Amino acid sequence: MDQAADDRSLERKAYLVCLSGGTLLWLLTAALTGRSEAWDSPYYWSLAYPLSILLAGVVAYHAPRRAWRWGLAVMLVQALVMVLTSGGSFGLLPLGLLLFGVLSLPAMALAVLVAKWRTGWARG
Repeated sequence: MDQAADDRSLERKAYLVCLSGGTLLWLLTAALTGRSEAWDSPYYWSLAYPLSILLAGVVAYHAPRRAWRWGLAVMLVQALVMVLTSGGSFGLLPLGLLLFGVLSLPAMALAVLVAKWRTGWARG
């Protein structure tokens, strides 16, 4: 396999980890706490959200190219899962999407920092 094919394979795996990880964090938090939306539980803020940020950093360590996208993917998939499981209450959807965008910033920042550290600060 050539380098470009290896890179594409790595990026597909990274997306898979981010999307499945973000989905699982949202669904498990909601299910284990009995909430319809995970962020209604204090466990989302104390456990699932920090794990989402950490997940973006771990993925960025392994796939450092354009690392910001891993933080965005982890958080925006949670928005998608929220929409799909919300039961049709879309009144606050724009505000929720905006909040997920803001919540993705720490995950994106950590991913970029980890990627720069991993690849070397001068080359990053």
